[in-house]
Parts: sequence; C-alpha cells; structure tokens
Amino acid sequence: MKIIVSGGGTGGHVYPALALIRTIKEKHPDTTFLYIGTEKGLEANIIRRENIPFETVEITGFKRSLSFENIKTLVRFFKGVKRCKQIIKDFKPDAVIGTGGYVSAPVVYAAAKKNIPAVIHEQNSVPGLTNKFLSRFVQKIAICFDSAKEFFPANKVILTGNPRASEVVGKVGRGELAKLGLKENVPTALITGGSRGARPINEAVIKSLTQLANKPYQILYITGEVHFEAVKKEVALIGDSPNVVVVPFIHNMEEVLAATDVAVGRAGATSLAEITALGLPSILIPSPYVTNNHQEKNAAVLTSAGAAIMLPEKELSSQKLISALDEILLDDKKRKSMGEASKKLGMPDASDRLYDVLLNMIERGRS
Repeated sequence: MKIIVSGGGTGGHVYPALALIRTIKEKHPDTTFLYIGTEKGLEANIIRRENIPFETVEITGFKRSLSFENIKTLVRFFKGVKRCKQIIKDFKPDAVIGTGGYVSAPVVYAAAKKNIPAVIHEQNSVPGLTNKFLSRFVQKIAICFDSAKEFFPANKVILTGNPRASEVVGKVGRGELAKLGLKENVPTALITGGSRGARPINEAVIKSLTQLANKPYQILYITGEVHFEAVKKEVALIGDSPNVVVVPFIHNMEEVLAATDVAVGRAGATSLAEITALGLPSILIPSPYVTNNHQEKNAAVLTSAGAAIMLPEKELSSQKLISALDEILLDDKKRKSMGEASKKLGMPDASDRLYDVLLNMIERGRS
C-alpha cells in the first residue's frame, strides 16, 4: 500500500497520525508512507526524526474576522492544491488521511479532486474549520467524541477514537516514579501544562507548594522547558519538598502517565485519549485560548461522565487546585469510581479502528 498522511501545526494533529502510521507498519510492513506538512509546523521535526518521507506546502489558516490575510491564505491554498496534485500524481497513493490542522486542507482536497479515497480524523468534540470544509469531499470522517457527529454528514461518520490512546496501553508502571526521585507506593498526581507549559497552571502550583509539602500524596510537576528556570527559582525560595518533584519535560510520557494516579492539566484531545485509555481520574484546566473553546467542551464530556473535575482557568486558584487534589487523592473510593468512569470512555483500540476504516476504504476504491 501507499498512503499519504497530512496533519500539523500542533502535536494534537501530529501524534495521532504517527500512532496510525506505526500501527499500519506493524500490520503491513511493506506499506510506503509520505507525510505532507509545513516547514514551520511541529511536524517538520517530528516526522523527519521518524525517518518518514516528508514533503511541505506553504499554507496558513483563515482568520475568523474579515482580513486581507484571508485573500493571501486563499491564494496559498490553491497553490498548495496544485503542488499536492503533482505530489499525488508522482506518489500514486492508495489513500490519503488528514488528521487536522490547516495543512491538511490542500492535501485532502487535492486527493478528492484526483479521485483518491480520503478520510479525515477529528480529534476534538467540536471540529475546526479545516475538517468542516473537508467533510464534504471525503469518503469517511473518523471522530473521537460522540458529540462531534452533529457537525458532519451522518452517513460518513465513524467513531474510532484517537490512535494515540493505543500507544499508552500496556505501559508499565511505578518504577518510572523512582527514577524521578518519587516513591512507588504513594498516591501520585502528574501536573502539566503541556509540552510548552502554561503560566496560569504554573502560578497556581507554585502558590500551592507550601501546603502540598505536608500532604500524604506526591506530585510530579512538569513546568514546560520555557518556564522551568523561573519556576525553579520560586521553588528554591519556598524550599524543596521530598514529595514534590519539578522537571521541565518528560520524554517518556506514556510510561510516566501509566505510573500515576491522577492527571492534572489541559483538555486537549490527545491528552484525554491517553488519560481515558489508562482509566485515570483527572483534574482538567481547559485552555481558553483555543478555537471554539473546544477544550472546555472536551473536558465537559469527562466531567459529565464522572471521570474528571473541571477547573476553568479564570477560576483557578491554589486553594481550588489543592481541594480538587485532596478530593481524589485522599479518597480511595472516589479515585476508583472516577477511574472506572474514565476507562469506560477510553478507546485503547482506536488505532486499529482507524486502520480498519482506511483499509476498507482502500479495498472499496480498488473494487
């Protein structure tokens, strides 16, 4: 098989694509992939590091308000479509999949115009402009939240989940905590603001350190590399605590997440896929700076199921954070029930589901 994959801008679009590629390679080692992204997106480094053939197009996203930049974006889009048609002609793919981000628009659109089977993958509960636009041209639309169905043609939608979930299942355990200087037999919360960190979360945690030092649970606190030095200075002023470990970044997040009892952080789709696949309770602090406030809507799915506590950023304080941590980590029964609710939402076989959608689409295209 030959497959073109496109998605970029953020890890939320790139990592699900990469998880799917790995699954297909396991099942069909002879499959050839070509990834199309942008030079400026996160995908440029990630995909090249994986030694996956990589092509780029120049494209930007539309502004939601009237702007001359939208005219420039439209010009770039049609130039991108022209380039993608040539890439498709040369590569001759059996199928194309777009995992989101504006870069997937010219790729998937070009595939549709060349009559190549195409599918898009929507990670969030509320889709972005790109996938709404592309939905009319593709054969199938894979979604991760049941609530996303209403935004797409019903006959095209399939609930698959996020392939990233499949990569955290089966990871082992508590030994990862010892490597970081924490105890293996103590309830543990992992707090993070994402790979770049989040200043409001950092500020709330710093103000909580004195009280957290006296808790019977422990904290692994990931600041994000940008914020690490500033946070370390604050921690030094307060004094180190043996039950709070502060690090800038974790490269083996899957193993570390599997070793913890509660996840605290943003409500991006990929994070939630990992959390629910592992059946972890969570304290979610949705980013208010995302399109359509989709993180809050993502988080609402978990909170309504009893799997999470939501703390809107505008209401976030050290006391509310500590109260939420106490509510889960000091109550074994509560933690267990939230974990069970989380696991019910998880789709650990998501990568296989999306693979089946892609394979069926290719077989129908060949028949």
